[in-house]
Amino acid sequence: MRPELNAALAYSDGTQGGRPPFDPVMMFKILVIQTANNLSDERTEFLINDRLSFMRFLGLGLSDRVPDARTIWLFREKLTKAGSIGPLFERFEAMLRQSGYIAMSGQIIDASLIAAAHASPPRDDEWSGSPTQSLKPPA
Repeated sequence: MRPELNAALAYSDGTQGGRPPFDPVMMFKILVIQTANNLSDERTEFLINDRLSFMRFLGLGLSDRVPDARTIWLFREKLTKAGSIGPLFERFEAMLRQSGYIAMSGQIIDASLIAAAHASPPRDDEWSGSPTQSLKPPA
């Protein structure tokens, strides 16, 4: 996929100076994470910094620079304007199918556990059917 990414991005040769771009394969992996988990650019940046599993998937170490939300957006826009984002994802999905994987998308949900009051459900002979009935058995 690297040749297709390089052709679509058409990065300069670096003679004009400036910071070198992030590895295009790593950036494409970020788009895969983003698409598979239905993440915004900002949330993607946060989760890459937060989750070691994402950093490992991207080949990043703890001290490596992580692309910010704007860089992720610009990368996706550049691929979109080149008309290659669709074909790249189709090729990626075909590679997954050939390897026996089924691509599934989902959503990361942040869950917090909290203490809650516990009440036993009423026995059949105690239940009047009223939604406002107390769950405490009669004394």
